[in-house]
Amino acid sequence: MPELKKTILILGVGNNLLSDDGFGIHVIESLRDARELEENSIIIDGGTIGLNLLPDIQDAEHLIVVDAAEMGLEPGELRMFEDDDMDDHLSKHKTTVHEVAMRDLLFAARLSGKMPKTRALIAVQPVSLDWGMTPTPMVLPSVVRACEMVQKLVERRLVDDKSTLIMS
Repeated sequence: MPELKKTILILGVGNNLLSDDGFGIHVIESLRDARELEENSIIIDGGTIGLNLLPDIQDAEHLIVVDAAEMGLEPGELRMFEDDDMDDHLSKHKTTVHEVAMRDLLFAARLSGKMPKTRALIAVQPVSLDWGMTPTPMVLPSVVRACEMVQKLVERRLVDDKSTLIMS
């Protein structure tokens, strides 16, 4: 029996013209440059999010979103929210201009019956959303750490899927 191909969508969101707001985009660019992710990983620069991302989310078995979010943490600190915690975070905290749209996209995917099996949000606490093409010095080191978090999530999703397939 052929092995099912599981799609992992890695979506970086933000505006890379607004320093730390572009964090998700910088992580996506770093992941693309490294070329170390599995072939079933799809890496998308989601920019400032739009409904055109809905089909990609609906088609994904797993979703990983990377963004900057006002969380009241130390500048550059990372937090990961998974599955229901991600949904809860997006619905309760209006911490970035993107979250309303991401919440809406996930709601639309759920209504269509095509919600990704797993979801994760990797968020960084920004310092500045002023004009700038790169993250601030306090946030820049978090790009590498976020890439490592994404890679570990991808590996975990693949392992979890294999054990699900074996147990079936």
